[in-house]
Amino acid sequence: MTEPLALEPRCLSAKVFVRGLTVEAEIGVHAHERGRRQPLIIEVELDLVPPVWRSIGETVNYERVVEHARALAAGGHVGLVETFAWRLARACLAEGRARRVRVRVEKPLALAPHADAAGVEIVLERD
Repeated sequence: MTEPLALEPRCLSAKVFVRGLTVEAEIGVHAHERGRRQPLIIEVELDLVPPVWRSIGETVNYERVVEHARALAAGGHVGLVETFAWRLARACLAEGRARRVRVRVEKPLALAPHADAAGVEIVLERD
């Protein structure tokens, strides 16, 4: 009797994520938001092109996501949270193994004390 062949599993999806990253940024359209930093809470999820995991070059190093967010926050005043999220999504999508990125940026002080946060979520995808 022959033994059944063991089939190699196929990777259907792979994600790298960063959740709860806090950066201080000069952001906002109101006069009282100019010249002062305020916290942003960032979440990024990257869908990867499989296969992954044999080396760091075949995935996205989540430390790079943090570097992109910190560089944007240090880059000077940004008027809209949407602009910040768009720029971060573009930078993350430029990482070679990412095919889709979801970026969520929250401003926890925007509506305080009436709400926990306000913000935006952007999804970019490439073919």
